[in-house]
Amino acid sequence: MTELSREISEIWSRLFDHRPFLNGEIKFMLKEFEEKRGDREVENLFAILEKLTDIKDTQLEKVEKASSTALPVLAEKLNQALQLSEEIEADYLELQKKSKQKLAENKEKRQQEWDQFIDDMNFKCQRIDNTFEEKEEELRDLYADLKHKLNITDK
Repeated sequence: MTELSREISEIWSRLFDHRPFLNGEIKFMLKEFEEKRGDREVENLFAILEKLTDIKDTQLEKVEKASSTALPVLAEKLNQALQLSEEIEADYLELQKKSKQKLAENKEKRQQEWDQFIDDMNFKCQRIDNTFEEKEEELRDLYADLKHKLNITDK
């Protein structure tokens, strides 16, 4: 029984105890970073620090001088560009306003032409109806006169 419990304990530790594996991986990572790389990272950091101090000491003044001469010119050009864009926007809005006004005028003109056309058509239809009624009345009178002259009586 003790042998069985020992085997179960060994199986459990192999399956669920990851400490030996993790310790081996940690040692391997430390070896990779400490031994193989050596002091490269520290040397790189010092090189970067030297470059930054050099830039700070020498290049900062150059950048300040260049910016003091270039930034006002850039600001002026930006203001000119802004002014041009505002003029273009104003022209566009004016053009859009005129276009809307012209469209409204054309719509009103077309509506007036349409109303005039409808009135003309109604007037012509009315004239045709009146002419038809006049001709109908003339024909009735003519046939009534003929009937009277021929002494035809309605039966």
